[in-house]
Amino acid sequence: MTDTTSHSTGDEAVDRVLANAEKRTEARVFGAAQALQDRSTASHATSDGDQWDLEDRHALRRVGGLSTELEDVTEVEYRQLRLENVVLVGVYPQGTQEDAENSLRELAALAETAGAVVLDGVLQRRPHPDAATYIGRGKAQELKDIVAATGADTVIADTELAPSQRRALEDVVKVKVIDRTTVILDIFSQHAKSREGKAQVELAQLEYLLPRLRGWGDSMSRQAGGQVGAGGAGMGSRGPGETKIELDRRRIRTKMALLRKQIRDFGPAREAKRAERKRNTIPSVAIAGYTNAGKSSLLNALTSAGVLVENALFATLDATVRRSETSDGRVYTLTDTVGFVRNLPHQLVEAFRSTLEEVGDADVVLHVVDGSHPDPAGQLQTVRDVMGDVGVRDMPELVVFNKADLIDDGDRLVLQGLEPKAHFVSSRSGEGVEELRAAIEEALPKPAVEVHAVVPYDRGDLVAAIHETGMLLSVEHSEDGTVVHARVSERLAADLAPFAAA
Repeated sequence: MTDTTSHSTGDEAVDRVLANAEKRTEARVFGAAQALQDRSTASHATSDGDQWDLEDRHALRRVGGLSTELEDVTEVEYRQLRLENVVLVGVYPQGTQEDAENSLRELAALAETAGAVVLDGVLQRRPHPDAATYIGRGKAQELKDIVAATGADTVIADTELAPSQRRALEDVVKVKVIDRTTVILDIFSQHAKSREGKAQVELAQLEYLLPRLRGWGDSMSRQAGGQVGAGGAGMGSRGPGETKIELDRRRIRTKMALLRKQIRDFGPAREAKRAERKRNTIPSVAIAGYTNAGKSSLLNALTSAGVLVENALFATLDATVRRSETSDGRVYTLTDTVGFVRNLPHQLVEAFRSTLEEVGDADVVLHVVDGSHPDPAGQLQTVRDVMGDVGVRDMPELVVFNKADLIDDGDRLVLQGLEPKAHFVSSRSGEGVEELRAAIEEALPKPAVEVHAVVPYDRGDLVAAIHETGMLLSVEHSEDGTVVHARVSERLAADLAPFAAA
């Protein structure tokens, strides 16, 4: 009887403790939500002069529609997925709230691609980010309440944080804090497949990590000389004088030098392939554009290349070259390149400069834009800015608004006003693909030299070369050989010179 009574009393105590914990959690969540509500609904007097709106300054605006938390899944299945739960935070000093929300939605897509679940996202409007905690000490406390209420384990900032800002914000919110650059580098490291791509990503990661190394007290030290009475470790402890963090930095610099050498060593092979295409005067078309704009899908639609297509950001990191032919038999190459994104880390621009050179050496750039994106003008400008950074300017450009099956008539008019000569294409339905292929043929450079020749029948290799690299205007067969009228490269014209028609 006594055992039964004590057992029931223990159960009641456990139930009481759990009930109190639930009440405290509900009170904390309700208090955080009520605090946000009171600030957003508070009325203020009209300010005189050109000043920041008090509501904008005093409130973190919650951006709707960002939560991608899984539904209809058991707790066991959820634990098996092991996804990070993240809250996004952004500061916008200028521009419209819509632009800031688009940027935060893009960060949400980046986080999902990296393997996270976005639980919430907040924005703050202020003249400039806080030098200490990015959003200010008070707003950091509010963010801490949001993190606790949602159960998030990571906060992602929509910019590149200084090392001191990241540490200070972590000290307040008590969970891991990372920035936009870290997420992009993580995606690149997951998607890199070739040796060159992996080396480029690792170099960019190390360049980002180097100034952000942290030491953790005396246990990390490798120098401990001095007198015992003066706080030193005494005899036998005087080492070479290099701390653990200094050792790590030296190792990272050594590894970075090795990676730079590896990337340089990849250059000759790429240059040899490029020189071979130039020697054979094979024109090239580079497909460039914003990430997830549908570049790989368009390459598949144009050439049946079978390249990986995925509804994810940065699914393509390694340049893919495929061969195609014009309707008159001319051969040209199509190159699928890495996509761009706003605020692309400069470490990645530098690391992928060799890959982006494919765009610079192309005869025509196929600039692909996601026509269904909320900010296509921003995509266009971002890609052109990055291409300018790597020295690709004044290139023949064909603008393509992809995903035309998702664009209504009103949006088409807006996009036509943005780029009057643009082509509307749907890689999924095939709309506009043939028209785009014809536009590419028209934009490709024509062979320089016009020739009339009678090629002997035992020199069929020359006729084949005309078919492959030149433009055959007319062909007839006579007793003396094949009579051709064509436009060819200077190199092939020299080979045909002995057979020039009188």
